[in-house]
Amino acid sequence: MTAVANLLARKQLLLDRLQEDPDPKERDEIERVLAQIETALNLLDKTGPADHDI
Repeated sequence: MTAVANLLARKQLLLDRLQEDPDPKERDEIERVLAQIETALNLLDKTGPADHDI
């Protein structure tokens, strides 16, 4: 699985978890991780179409 695919899969799981109405502490943690994932995706996007396999 590529790095992008892995990040997108993790993002979807976290978004699904947000739909389950977690407690405020868990929601904050999910949102923090989602922000990290977005940053990683943006950085990978800026590096171009190179192979990003981990």
